Amino acid sequence: MRLDLSSQITLERVPKKYYRPDNDFEEYNLARYEKLPVAINEEAGRAAVEIAKDISKEIQKKEKEGKPFVFGISGGASPVPVYEELVRLHKEEGLSFKNVVVYNTYEFYPVLDFSYSNLQMLKDVFLDKIDIDPNNINSPDATVEKDLISEVCEKFEKKLEISGGIDYLLLGLGRKGNVGFNMPGSSLHSQTRMVMLDGDSRTDISRNFGSLDKVPVSAITMGLYDMMEAKKIALLAWGEQKAESIKDIVEGAVLDSVPGSVLQTHPEATIYVDIAAASELTRLSRPWLVTNCEWDSKLIRRAIVWLCGIVDKPILKLTNKDYNENGLSELIALYGSAYNVNIKIFNDLQHTITGWPGGKPEADDTYRPERATPYPKKVIIFSPHPDDDVISMGGTFQRLVNQGHEVHVAYQTSGNIAVGDEEVIRYISVLKNLNNKFDVGSTKLQSKYDDILHFLMHEKTKEDLDTPDILFIKSRIRREEARSADRYVGLSNENVHFLDLPFYETGRVKKNPISEKDVHIMKDFIETIKPHQIYVAGDLADPHGTHKVCLDAILAAIDTLKVEEWYKDCRIWMYRGAWMEWEIDHIEMAVPLSPEELRQKRNAILQHQSQMESAPFLGDDERLFWQRSEARNRATADMYWKLGLASYEAIEAFVEYKPIS
Repeated sequence: MRLDLSSQITLERVPKKYYRPDNDFEEYNLARYEKLPVAINEEAGRAAVEIAKDISKEIQKKEKEGKPFVFGISGGASPVPVYEELVRLHKEEGLSFKNVVVYNTYEFYPVLDFSYSNLQMLKDVFLDKIDIDPNNINSPDATVEKDLISEVCEKFEKKLEISGGIDYLLLGLGRKGNVGFNMPGSSLHSQTRMVMLDGDSRTDISRNFGSLDKVPVSAITMGLYDMMEAKKIALLAWGEQKAESIKDIVEGAVLDSVPGSVLQTHPEATIYVDIAAASELTRLSRPWLVTNCEWDSKLIRRAIVWLCGIVDKPILKLTNKDYNENGLSELIALYGSAYNVNIKIFNDLQHTITGWPGGKPEADDTYRPERATPYPKKVIIFSPHPDDDVISMGGTFQRLVNQGHEVHVAYQTSGNIAVGDEEVIRYISVLKNLNNKFDVGSTKLQSKYDDILHFLMHEKTKEDLDTPDILFIKSRIRREEARSADRYVGLSNENVHFLDLPFYETGRVKKNPISEKDVHIMKDFIETIKPHQIYVAGDLADPHGTHKVCLDAILAAIDTLKVEEWYKDCRIWMYRGAWMEWEIDHIEMAVPLSPEELRQKRNAILQHQSQMESAPFLGDDERLFWQRSEARNRATADMYWKLGLASYEAIEAFVEYKPIS
């Protein structure tokens, strides 16, 4: 069973020749804007195998020389696939780590509970699974008193110096271009020191601590100078949320505002990325500037949208001169004139727009994104959390219901950890009052209410996890908010489904990996409906990773169902909106919303009251979800208008997913 299919979604824009050219000459052309060696891989797993093999050779080389191999390692999610491959090499191919000396590049401060430390995470995923000598594991001591921090840093530096410096440094990349906790503004000559963590960093870390309140306010980090002293450096980045930072590091100037850019000055630094993280590099985002292109409709659309922005014109006003002066003369040669290209792309974009997301019955669907038949369609909207459906496609949801389709909504997780304690206190207090008013007379129930209120109001500390009873109440709060939003849209209760996938139910931010049990739940549910349309969240920038796991569960289920006869008449549409939006060159269905429909969408989102100002996991975007959603929908509509198409209040965008063979 294939459980990581989302990482293989490339959106049909990236021919292999752009990242795996046939010869060195073509590689030099493609990389002309790149100031660092970049290894682009189809997925993180393949890159991890390559990196682990390189590290293995270095370890064995040092072992033959009778010398220790000094290995700098980092926490976070990016290096984990490498650690897993190194563990596999140890267990299955006999790779020994007895001559390895490890230096942890950063540690949170203060560490009050070692189970939440960065070092413990590294032990859990790597160090405790290999034969390394525990005495060879070095990490800043984050348990000391504040007046001893400087001494700890000096001791760590001295030990690193005695070891002869780092042979191989494995780094992840933060969302602000930081390496370790060397945040923007860090001196390029900085050494091991304590740093204060900003809000974004603490939000990123909160997934491992259970809540933002538990995240330390500072960390002890190896400095940029120490890192640059390493003999070899590998920087890892996976996913499109890292794409902008990778572009800045690889193609931008060396700036202290982009700490990772200092790697440009290192003779043995390599950037390892998947296609998504590399997507903003010139060779992938604007390949016409560096090579002859394999022009398809999406790449042409991307080039024209880019050109419109460069010359500040709508599509139908572009001239031959505009094309020739901006590296797009190939298109003039292919199509004969700017007019021919302009008409093609204008019509291409025009055909994405539809007010009938389920297909317009008895209409010519030759140039429509959805089929006219069958009508009505059976539709499943999968929502990772109990509010993603209305946040990301609330207007389309309303259209599908109003236009008579059999719509089912399936909430994949309970979303229980995203409910604040005050919400539970409020609901329990109401229930107690109801009991008193109507004399329910259940002393057992009254006692349970009292116990929960006492725990939340007087006993619970930042380190305490919610009890099973509290998690149950929180999940029911979110469940009823979802039902309320669905009623507002006009959906009947029997078409609302709660799947409660097991991977999510850990009671903490850190979730379990996807399992076949999750996939079977998805598969069984889809088979009961046998839908003509499936809508799924393709918003992989969710900082807590739940969207990706939920998408993987769906895609794995579809991977097993795609041979079924009914599936031949099923289409899968990916939506976004909670964390980011589709770029216009990818959009295959654009559903316009009127001002009134946008207000209705906002009202549906507002039914999720627990996710307003007090929601624990709003991410690094300070706007509420309805504000983010409206801004993104309006921006998409504005882009269509600037390109010369009709002016709409807002547009929800979708991309079709085609199962991977």
